[in-house]
Amino acid sequence: MEKLVITGGNKLRGTIKISGAKNAAVAIIPAAILSDGVCLLENIPDIEDVNIIDEILGKMGASVRHISTSSIEIDPGGIKEPVAAYDLVRHMRASSYLMGALLGKCLRADVALPGGCDFGVRPVDQHLKGFGILGATHNIEDDMIKIKADKLVGNHIYLDVVSVGATVNVMLAAVKAEGRTTIENAAREPHIVDLANFLNSMGADVRGAGTDVIKINGVKTLRGTTYSIIPDQIEAGTYMAAVCCAGGDVIIQNVIPKHLESITAKLREMGVFIEEFDDSVRVVSDGKLKRCNVTTMPHPGFPTDMQPQIAALLSTADGTSIVNEAVWDNRFRYVEELRRMGANITVDGSLAIIKGVEKLTGAPVKATDLRAGAAMIVAALGAIGTTQIEDIRHIQRGYEDVVGKLSSVGADIKLVDDDDNMMKN
Repeated sequence: MEKLVITGGNKLRGTIKISGAKNAAVAIIPAAILSDGVCLLENIPDIEDVNIIDEILGKMGASVRHISTSSIEIDPGGIKEPVAAYDLVRHMRASSYLMGALLGKCLRADVALPGGCDFGVRPVDQHLKGFGILGATHNIEDDMIKIKADKLVGNHIYLDVVSVGATVNVMLAAVKAEGRTTIENAAREPHIVDLANFLNSMGADVRGAGTDVIKINGVKTLRGTTYSIIPDQIEAGTYMAAVCCAGGDVIIQNVIPKHLESITAKLREMGVFIEEFDDSVRVVSDGKLKRCNVTTMPHPGFPTDMQPQIAALLSTADGTSIVNEAVWDNRFRYVEELRRMGANITVDGSLAIIKGVEKLTGAPVKATDLRAGAAMIVAALGAIGTTQIEDIRHIQRGYEDVVGKLSSVGADIKLVDDDDNMMKN
């Protein structure tokens, strides 16, 4: 077992380069299944979730070749059986995207119920509703969702809730359906737009991505393509928060500043200086933060995936802040870990009331999920003393080389292998 050991108090200075977007990559890699040729994907993050989805495709018969740590070549021609078994699917929520991709490719998909971070019920009812309207039927047997269709026909689909997952899955199933599909109340996140751009680069006809109405005119074939993934807005936001907590002056490179607007606005409200450039942002902080209130919302609102990190910041902000988690239930499991470090946080349903303390203190904590783990890192960088973070497999699912990137700007952070008590820099 590995853990992170972080000694706080170091100001961060230098540059950090952001990797490709996790949430885009785990949608676009399954989407490559729909191609009738070879797809070369670039700016892929070197993270565990990508490794898992690559392995799933390989076990189904696709050829997945890593050209480098940031580019992969996918040839889906060898896929014969559209079955994604439990042993791998259970590790990640985004494996549900295999349902739409396999259904669009093979008119059949047998996919185990997906896993991933455990912070509340995240049903796939809207996904299955969309498939049904396109002409598919489904049943659940032994924790496998089995979907099939004689053919898929475009139709009008209204999503009852704004769901990134359902939007992605319906898009994947609809690109080869007969006629036009219209998705209303669609998610508008940047990775939805990135997926649409990828599909269009293969010859699909997807319009309106980034708005709440997406229209898809089905095509018969999709060609291979070369495509570069967008930068990861949540990784960028996490490192911005790290600078805010520890203090310092860091340039975050390889970002799309517009994707960061809701995060940037809150950090500025907290008294942080942020300067925007074409593909980078500069973050300057003395570590002294002002209180603010935050409500998570679907894009373009404040992202739920940044909620734990902002709560870590507010733990030492001057005054009382309120965080309203309006997207997912039970996403405050990490609060107990921050309390171990001295945070004063009270949870009441979907609200977290945070009374800022002068300083957090290093302590043994756990990464209860991916973004909670990121919050522990942020808190530890500004804390007094040393923090040990366990269960870092969650962090490794979504952050590429977090130790190397933070060390490069002056953080005292090490990866410790408990089995042989060896330090890894």
